[in-house]
Parts: sequence; structure tokens; C-alpha cells
Amino acid sequence: MTNMILLQAQQGGAGGSMWIWMIVILVVMWILMMRPQRKKEKEEQQFRNSLKKGDRVVFSGGIYGKVHSVDAHTVEVEVSNGVIMTVEKSMIQPAPEPKAEEKK
Repeated sequence: MTNMILLQAQQGGAGGSMWIWMIVILVVMWILMMRPQRKKEKEEQQFRNSLKKGDRVVFSGGIYGKVHSVDAHTVEVEVSNGVIMTVEKSMIQPAPEPKAEEKK
């Protein structure tokens, strides 16, 4: 252990450049991981702010429905004929478009 400390002391600046490279690698990793996540969050927020009556949505639990009305923090969604549920906007995602095979 002491030999390692003495070796680093003799090398002088080599230990410092190692720390710089470690910091650079961590910053690059942070940018590569955080940027896509923030972009996705921004797109989801934009979707929730643009909700309007008739939009097809899916709850985070997997329930599909159509938007009946929109309030500041909640959305009323019709999940079946005459069945309307009130949910938080944060629990709603855009419904995927049905595939051509499913439309027939």
C-alpha cells in the first residue's frame, strides 16, 4: 500500500490527469443518459398539455379510452359507453395507433 503512495508521489502529475479523465468520462456519461430522458419528459408534458376531447389515450395501467373533458390537473376519460373515469394527467400516455391488421 505504501509503495503505491510513494509511486504516485514520484510520478507527480500522472495522478492528477487520471482524475481529470475520470471527471470527463462521468460528465459524458451523464450527458448521454440524462439528455434523452429529459427530451422524453418534455414530449410527454407537451402531449398532456395539448389533450383535447376525442383524443385516444391509455392509462399507465393499460386501460384505453377517449378523452371526455380536460381540467387543469385531471382528465375525464370514457373507457366504455357511458363509463367515465377521472384520472390525473400524469397517468395518461398517447395510445398507439392500431395496426393495419387490427383495423379490419
